[in-house]
Amino acid sequence: MDRYDVIVVGAGNAALCAALSARENGARVLVLERAPEDEKGGNSYFTAGGFRFVHEGLEDVSRDILTDLSEAERNQIVLPSHSRQFFYDQLMEITHHQADEDLAHILIDRSRPTMGWLRSHGIRFVPMFGRQSYVVDGKHHFYGGVNIEAVGGGAGLVEAELARAEKLGIEIRYSTAAIALLQSQDRTVTGVKVRTKSGYEEISAKAVILACGGFESNPEMRVRYLGPGWDLCRVRGTRHNMGEGIQMALAIGARPYGNWSSCHACEWDISAPPYGDRWVLDNFQKHSYPLGIMVNLDAQRFVDEGENYRNLTYAKFGREIMKQPRRTAIQIFDQQTVAMLRDEYRIKEVTKLEANTIEELADGLELDRDALVRTVREFNEACGPETYNPAILDGKGTRGIVPRKSNWALPINKPPYVAFITTTGITFTFGGLQINTQGEVQDMTDQSIPGLYAAGELVGGLFYENYPGGTGLMSGSVFGKLAGESASAYARGVA
Repeated sequence: MDRYDVIVVGAGNAALCAALSARENGARVLVLERAPEDEKGGNSYFTAGGFRFVHEGLEDVSRDILTDLSEAERNQIVLPSHSRQFFYDQLMEITHHQADEDLAHILIDRSRPTMGWLRSHGIRFVPMFGRQSYVVDGKHHFYGGVNIEAVGGGAGLVEAELARAEKLGIEIRYSTAAIALLQSQDRTVTGVKVRTKSGYEEISAKAVILACGGFESNPEMRVRYLGPGWDLCRVRGTRHNMGEGIQMALAIGARPYGNWSSCHACEWDISAPPYGDRWVLDNFQKHSYPLGIMVNLDAQRFVDEGENYRNLTYAKFGREIMKQPRRTAIQIFDQQTVAMLRDEYRIKEVTKLEANTIEELADGLELDRDALVRTVREFNEACGPETYNPAILDGKGTRGIVPRKSNWALPINKPPYVAFITTTGITFTFGGLQINTQGEVQDMTDQSIPGLYAAGELVGGLFYENYPGGTGLMSGSVFGKLAGESASAYARGVA
């Protein structure tokens, strides 16, 4: 008899949700993690821990998700509902209707019950006061659709899931890299081959779930699929997501699926290390650009900073920075908005410059003085008269300049001016494996590979060219739970 019913490859949020789901459905589960224990948690560890899901507003989520809110806190919150249709429309709008319809419906329809399921496993949640709300008339007005985070962010989420896995008797092996899938003559996946410090080993199981991330940490694969220069970008998260899960599935005939030439990337401090820092975590991100302007080293604006809510633009603007000279972008703010910048701008590990004039700012940044003065002057003159409101799409845009700023266009004229120097940080890649509605990996003939399932960032087909904030952890949880249920049923012969 096999010692394990289900092997889960990976130990981030998607993998741990898969393990918890398989275990609660009666399976004997082994989790394999490539990283050593002191680097546990995958990419999930480095996130803010935010979730986008369907709900009907504050009263709804207070019942079983935000269960720790006091009455005083509830009275300070204005939380818009996030309907099924709104979620669908936003996902389809920003992916230009390329997202797989079946996967989209599973994600959206299961998002709310999955949040309740996470809470039932001891995961606690709080509103994202500091990052996803603005104080208007004395109340926190939440915006953008991703308003609730796990206590302790991504690190807290993973630690809570690991504690729950241990309580349920799920075995976890660290420093154990799955490098190949084992199969019988009838193509059924029967386990994995692993590499450890001691050598190689084959571990048998009745089903395998791949949930070990994309290829964002692999510079060779980044250049091969994302293009020249992508070997030089910073990696926001773990150094261990080398694409091995995808490669081992492709090696046995799995179908590649999704947007292989694109990725989730964002505005990242120029002084950040090559890979994620387990102390600073996601605070190297610099996501308040809608409150100011972004220029490149030629002192030219290159995106519409107010195109939409930050949650719907940050994952694609990082790729735009990659196209700029020396992969660098400078965010500029004045005293009208500096106090509203997100907390990540106030950490000590930040690359910034302050000056009393635009000329001095240009000199400090080693930019062409005349060019920056001209860019700022033309922007200021183009700002419209509409009322400024950072909590909504206020329509306060520019006129007569390219690129325009569609919302939140305040003249930059209240010194001292503050500039933050950023580059691109890659989060995860969009290309991956094709799964069906049961989480089963598909082959090149659109048949399921018996015994093989997938969840998380290595599933292709959901995100194309862009990404709505808070959907990654939600997707990992939804499809991790689904894969765990399916793999458990298959292993126990009840599928």
